[in-house]
Amino acid sequence: MKTMVSLALTATLMIAAEGAETPLFHAQGELAGEPTQTTVVLQSRLTATGDLRDGDVPGAPGMASFELSREADFQTAVETEWLEATAERDFIVKTKVTGLQPETKYYYRLNFGATRESAKPGPVRSFKTLPATDAETAVKFVMGNCMNYAFFQRGPKGNGEGAASAGDRKLGYPSMEAIRKLQPDFFIGAGDSVYYDHPAAKAATTQEELRRKWHEQFVQSRLVALFGNVPAFWLKDDHDYRYNDADPTGDKSPSHKLGVQTFLEQLPVVDPLEKKPITYRTYRVNRFLQIWLLEGRDYRSANSMTDGPTKSIWGETQKSWLRQTLRNSDATFRLIISPTPMVGPDDATKRDNHTNPDGFRKEGDNFFAWLKERGMKNVFILCGDRHWQYHSVHPSGYEEFCCGALNDENSRLGLKPGDPKSTDPKGLVKQLYSQTEKSGGFLQVTVSPDKTAEFSFFDDRGALLYKTVRPTAAKPASR
Repeated sequence: MKTMVSLALTATLMIAAEGAETPLFHAQGELAGEPTQTTVVLQSRLTATGDLRDGDVPGAPGMASFELSREADFQTAVETEWLEATAERDFIVKTKVTGLQPETKYYYRLNFGATRESAKPGPVRSFKTLPATDAETAVKFVMGNCMNYAFFQRGPKGNGEGAASAGDRKLGYPSMEAIRKLQPDFFIGAGDSVYYDHPAAKAATTQEELRRKWHEQFVQSRLVALFGNVPAFWLKDDHDYRYNDADPTGDKSPSHKLGVQTFLEQLPVVDPLEKKPITYRTYRVNRFLQIWLLEGRDYRSANSMTDGPTKSIWGETQKSWLRQTLRNSDATFRLIISPTPMVGPDDATKRDNHTNPDGFRKEGDNFFAWLKERGMKNVFILCGDRHWQYHSVHPSGYEEFCCGALNDENSRLGLKPGDPKSTDPKGLVKQLYSQTEKSGGFLQVTVSPDKTAEFSFFDDRGALLYKTVRPTAAKPASR
């Protein structure tokens, strides 16, 4: 085994610096990302303060390692290599751990200090590896996205109207606490984990400004508590890449290159030693479940391009990989996680996703036709991006569940099938559920040994709003 870090608040060390006592923190806690049966990516960031100061959490140099054990008391433990926190990497320390055992709870903690000799351990965190690929155990995960910090703290208009309560603004999004209480096996962040372009008058464009968005978001104590014991998979979308509906074209800042680099820097998505990281991937979770996590920004054509056979969100390489891996899978349930919707309906004014007639509709419809031609059963789309929860059925029969926005202040109600202002003015989409009152919240998916998949929507306080169960070998839903 190569590396490894529980639940509590962050620790503080008093470090001698030029004769004075200088505090060293890890105010953003720890993150465990991309858990598999045998690996995980662990991350932390050394900071000069224990909380948000003047809109940022300044970083601090130092040394750190991760210590990991199967016992909470760390009587037997292994330690990763020592990592240096430097300004070049935003004082982030990150490493991929290998040699783990399937379906095992690991406890880990960050050892950190100005030097290796002065390092002391932080609070204990935990994560669980995925079950063996042939295991017949239940799996429960939660998916959410669209965390608009500016709306949460200051309201949609930036004047305090419609902002969260003072207590919630101090602790962070209520959804995070509701999710933590459900104790999922893992979390999927489907995109827009930060909003570079909000507030609009102070949109982030430089590397320093982009980094500040991540600092203010992940220092919230409810996020530190949740991700201290729930591992996560992360996807990016437009707002945590460049700006609203962004594609790789154009000179507007932040650039495509900076957006991609910052996302990979700030989250434990890929092995930090990987020279050419690829952010679309698939994981066999157990005998019954396989998930696909798609990349929707890196390879897309220009949104302004006329829709046709060569216009793509995915790019040819990712598209071929998706089809081949779906064909190769014998999992009972195959869940495709897309940062943007494929069924909707959405607003007719947009041209950013697979539901939009002037966007990427042809690629989406061709994909559903491909699924149907091959008779693929129990393939479901889970999407983010839209700020309301819904359960819809494409004319081909394939179903989509949209998780909605994680915080109330960033939520809205969606358009119904048949609405002339929607992407489905003819009412070809069948909608089995859509929120009637706007609220933040999230989607929970449970795949059970009885070979059923349960899809449940919750509001941001953890109240159940809608639940449906799909049995094994179910044919595509008919209209």
